[in-house]
Amino acid sequence: MNRLRSLDIKFLKGIGPARAELLKKQLGIASYYDLLYHFPSHYVDRSQIYHIRDLNGEMPAVQLKGRFVSFSVHGEGAKSRLVGLFSDGTGAIELVWFRRIKQIKDAYHIGSEYVLFGRPAEFNGRWSIVHPEVDTTTSVGAMQGLRGVYPLTETLRNRGVSSRTLFMWVQTALVATQHIKDPIPEEIAIRLNLMPLREALIVIHNPQNNEQLQRARFRLKFEELFYLQLNIQQYSRRRSAQIIGFRFARIGHFFNSFYSQCLPFELTGAQKRVIKEIRADMGSGCQMNRLLQGDVGSGKTLVALLCMLIALDNGTQACLMAPTEILASQHFETISKLVAPIGINVKLLTGSTRKKERDLIHSQLEDGSLHILIGTHAVIEDNVQFHNLGFVVIDEQHRFGVAQRARLWKKNITPPHVLVMTATPIPRTLAMTVYGDLDVSVIDELPPGRKPVETLLRYDEQRLQVYQAVGRQLKQGRQVYIVYPLIQENEKLDLRCLEEGYELIRETFPMYRVAYVHGKMKPSEKDYQMMLFATHQADILVATTVIEVGVNVPNATTMIIENAERFGLSQLHQLRGRVGRGDGQSYCILMTKYKIAKETRQRLEIMTSTTDGFVVAEADLKMRGPGDLEGTMQSGIAFDLHIANLASDGQIVQLARDMADDLLDKDPELAQPQYAMLRNHLSQLFDKKVDWSRIS
Repeated sequence: MNRLRSLDIKFLKGIGPARAELLKKQLGIASYYDLLYHFPSHYVDRSQIYHIRDLNGEMPAVQLKGRFVSFSVHGEGAKSRLVGLFSDGTGAIELVWFRRIKQIKDAYHIGSEYVLFGRPAEFNGRWSIVHPEVDTTTSVGAMQGLRGVYPLTETLRNRGVSSRTLFMWVQTALVATQHIKDPIPEEIAIRLNLMPLREALIVIHNPQNNEQLQRARFRLKFEELFYLQLNIQQYSRRRSAQIIGFRFARIGHFFNSFYSQCLPFELTGAQKRVIKEIRADMGSGCQMNRLLQGDVGSGKTLVALLCMLIALDNGTQACLMAPTEILASQHFETISKLVAPIGINVKLLTGSTRKKERDLIHSQLEDGSLHILIGTHAVIEDNVQFHNLGFVVIDEQHRFGVAQRARLWKKNITPPHVLVMTATPIPRTLAMTVYGDLDVSVIDELPPGRKPVETLLRYDEQRLQVYQAVGRQLKQGRQVYIVYPLIQENEKLDLRCLEEGYELIRETFPMYRVAYVHGKMKPSEKDYQMMLFATHQADILVATTVIEVGVNVPNATTMIIENAERFGLSQLHQLRGRVGRGDGQSYCILMTKYKIAKETRQRLEIMTSTTDGFVVAEADLKMRGPGDLEGTMQSGIAFDLHIANLASDGQIVQLARDMADDLLDKDPELAQPQYAMLRNHLSQLFDKKVDWSRIS
């Protein structure tokens, strides 16, 4: 493998320095290794020759055999195009090129026989193919059967690099793999009956049949995920062994008093299970680094508070950091009221905290009389010094950068225990990979008495009935959210915009006060508008997705999401979580046009069929892929998956994790001689490439 990495792509026949620089910039291909691991995105069947007379509009791509009849250039300059008339004896088809016109015209000759490949389109009763692949009948032999189509950029295409070009370069590079050694340990390869590495690389680029291709894909997906899991698990094990943390052994006055006197409702079984998991970490003597997942309204904050009380009982302080002032203020109001009867000193520190209050907070933090500090980014400022910080909670942690979170570690000589919380449900396969170095707890049960939000799909033609239903809620003293995808009207997008919607809502409901908020407002103005709604000085809040996180208004029972088809499932679920926080029945109404794509309708119907965030997240992962799930990926994780897909390869992720765990149980440092190649390969893959930075 090292030899393949050391072979510069510029020395491969047909590439040279200029193309090598282009490949590196466009695709990150700098070595033979990079080229061989640039896999086809999909495959086409080139085993059949079609006749032009048999073409129809439903064919994705076809292969034709015949001769050029004529060439002609149309237009001038940048708008010129080359048109070749091609015939196979059963009919004629136009071939069109918009770039590299002179090279193409010089390369192909009238009367000579060629095989071409491309997607046919019919226009004005004539068939045409734009930018077809063209081969001589003598060179086409290697192109038969299943043929890979490689990911390319428009820049590469404009510079004459096609999928076929990449294919030919790969064939040359494969010659260098004759003596390649496999880093996967033999014991695992035998156990899983894995295809040998060199064979898998040959097959993935030159499959003879689908069965063979699937074996090669499994092998290469497994190795990619196996290396990733090994790296994550090694880091996690080393971290657990090396980082000493507080040992919180006792449950004392604060916890017991709160539990017996102040608990607002009986804990659910899920909350009790999670607290038990966190308590075990806090008593282990190793620094805790745990992710707490829980759907909106599942009671994460109460769990966090109970764990902070354990820290207080063991002589330390606690801190909760939230991404916005409104969310921090809501946490402060909730927690300070809950713990007031048992004499716990709680303070709020944000960017708008006045100097006199700030000075008092700094003083009480340093002398230890301040038990719990709640705040925004302000809590990580250098002048915020704790007497003895033992427990940190980070809410909606994906809103903070790794460097920001890490600054809390430096607030004490002994690193505090860290609990990071998210209301964004993370599919299990994603959690095993993206959060693989974290212990994960899940609250998968809502508190008793909480009514599920009823989600309805409605069309523009039903808007009058929707507004009538909203009017009934407002008459009962309830509040309403209306969410728009755009701030200002965009002529290119047929979407309802917030500015237009704000005026419409004011006209429709003139008896009620309407607030509005969007991401381009000044923070102070945004906070003011949000506060109007939170304190029920406003009845309707017209907003963009800035309300996705951090608004707790139990009196709000209805949410209308305009152009719902423009939102991802996870984002819709987060928005829906703004209602249903009180004891009344709540509604989420998804507004869309009647004519929408079948897949879009299926996506929206998932929302109407379940309120389970994990079901929604799994569906979102399968439909959109892991890269599109906002807020889940950690900065510092830069390992690109070339072939594995977290959305569809969950079983392989689990298998890779199991194999990695088994191997590290036997040899935690992979120090045995038979693992030398694997150890070296991991170093090459991850050194300076992936920083599994401390999550906190």
